Amino acid sequence: MAKAGFRLALLATLLALVVVLLGAYTRLTHAGLGCPDWPGCYGFISVPKTEAQLAHAELHFPDAPVEADKGWSEMTHRYFAGTLGLLIALLAARAWRQRHLPDQPLKLPLFILLVVIAQAAFGMWTVTLKLWPQVVTGHLLGGFATLSLLFLLTLRLSGVLPALAVPRRLQRWASAGLMLAILQIALGGWVSSNYAAVACVDVPTCHGQWWPEADFANGFHLTQHIGPNYLGGQLDSEARTAIHLTHRLGAMLLTGVLLGLAWQLRKVGMSRLAGLLLVALAAQIGLGLSNVLFGLPLAVAVAHSAGGAALLLTLVLVNYHARAVLVRARAPRFSRWTYSLKGEQPWRP
Repeated sequence: MAKAGFRLALLATLLALVVVLLGAYTRLTHAGLGCPDWPGCYGFISVPKTEAQLAHAELHFPDAPVEADKGWSEMTHRYFAGTLGLLIALLAARAWRQRHLPDQPLKLPLFILLVVIAQAAFGMWTVTLKLWPQVVTGHLLGGFATLSLLFLLTLRLSGVLPALAVPRRLQRWASAGLMLAILQIALGGWVSSNYAAVACVDVPTCHGQWWPEADFANGFHLTQHIGPNYLGGQLDSEARTAIHLTHRLGAMLLTGVLLGLAWQLRKVGMSRLAGLLLVALAAQIGLGLSNVLFGLPLAVAVAHSAGGAALLLTLVLVNYHARAVLVRARAPRFSRWTYSLKGEQPWRP
């Protein structure tokens, strides 16, 4: 049976997904500086539109002319992110009030609140530091972290608890898959923040070569100067090629590990969960290839971000069922949902 706060956590999870996708859309439409200040937009709570507001914007931000479309992309993202922050604060307050109830998560909601506060700071720095790649990548990772932690909280409040032990081998595969997925998302963020998505325009080669000229030292130079406007990127072609190639290699490694994880899931009877993982993986690979082959269409690029989120949440679900330590719970029997994910009788040690 679902615990108190389940519906609120589920709503926050869905809203976090929307915020992640809005962030991807803002980034891909080059609207990250659509409002050159924070938290407002040219000093207003919305994009300037009246003659007086436009005159004010021109006077105080002469180097940042108003572009309404980009401004609204940025402000819509901020409105949704602000609403999400309020929901998370409500979740944390509710968890604190109910901390004396049995099996009521407390540390997780409070930690999520800290993460979203840090996210607000990263959102500000994204603008004030003019899309500095380190901050943009950190902001992206924070968004995915918020989403995955809210999903974990939703699972814990759902009443669906792992009941029986699973082999340690499966736990290791699940942990490895999750960690590699996080690293691959970080690489994807680095690709995006350095505008390296189309550094290679062919598949499986790059510039017609299996190993083209690539500058890894500059591509992964993590102390780029603060000050320049990084809209459009500052790296040369070879540095961007290095970033793109690394993301491809990371995708190959992650694919191998997730195929192994799916096999381990099938071995213990979790066939439906294995199938869900394979579908998410196949979709993400297809979207990644489409980005290159079709020149980074906006819809496909946003869908690729959604696919990354879906794959990450699937791995959170796998780890939730593979590692009882994640939920700190001992259930007397398998739930109906656990059976449905397995598709057959559970493995028993």
